[in-house]
Amino acid sequence: MTSISGKTVLITGGASGIGKLMGRRFIEEGAAHLVVWDVQIQAMEQLEAELGAATQCRISTFAVDLADGERIRAVAAEMEQGAIAVDILVNNAGIVTGKMFAEHSAADIARTMDVNTLAPMYVARAFLPGMLARRSGHIVNIASAAGLVSNPKMSVYCASKWAVIGWSDSLRIEMEHDKTGVAVTTVTPYYIDTGMFDGVRSRVIPILKPAYVADRIVGAVKSNCIFLRMPWLITLVPLLRGILPARWFDKVGGEWLGVYHSMDDFRGRK
Repeated sequence: MTSISGKTVLITGGASGIGKLMGRRFIEEGAAHLVVWDVQIQAMEQLEAELGAATQCRISTFAVDLADGERIRAVAAEMEQGAIAVDILVNNAGIVTGKMFAEHSAADIARTMDVNTLAPMYVARAFLPGMLARRSGHIVNIASAAGLVSNPKMSVYCASKWAVIGWSDSLRIEMEHDKTGVAVTTVTPYYIDTGMFDGVRSRVIPILKPAYVADRIVGAVKSNCIFLRMPWLITLVPLLRGILPARWFDKVGGEWLGVYHSMDDFRGRK
């Protein structure tokens, strides 16, 4: 078990949604310093006001566009100069375009891959040396069940999350092989009931509640969980993809379970 008490936690995309909920949960578990990176300046100001008045935990916020690698490096350097050593990193921020691939612009593709795939790597790379030096730390990479199964209107999003899963678990193996003391958890949730996936419909697999997801992720950190898949049905996806012919999986997962139609009425966050 990993103790969160007294730790410094950095959450990207932490000003709203499950990022904000996780911040609250980490504070409840005794975190000494919560650091939030987000592009929503007003939301971060509100978060500081809310949490700062209700807890002794130190709250720090930084305006960071995760599609900007230079900004990531600059803020990481600023934190280092301010002696902010990150113990727990949660790569939570993500975006989804929600349209057919042929409708994507080059900018859509680049921004999705920048925010969802490259940013977690850049952020982890910025804070990993400190963790290695202290021989302690935990990196949580929030991927998606979309990184396990193909889906119409999510082609680039799926690609970004498939990449995160492969990178994240490879990083875990490296950390364990070298006995670094740094743990890595990969999270693959199904749709979460937040504005990001507004309009999504799911015929069989339940859409997840944000508070439940936040609780499970914080619990996964405490228990040093390697993979956290939500809900339990998601654990069957790799097995089904492995044993069923592609057309059969299209029928079972895509049509019978309705996954391939889940984005039909997608609106997303406005």
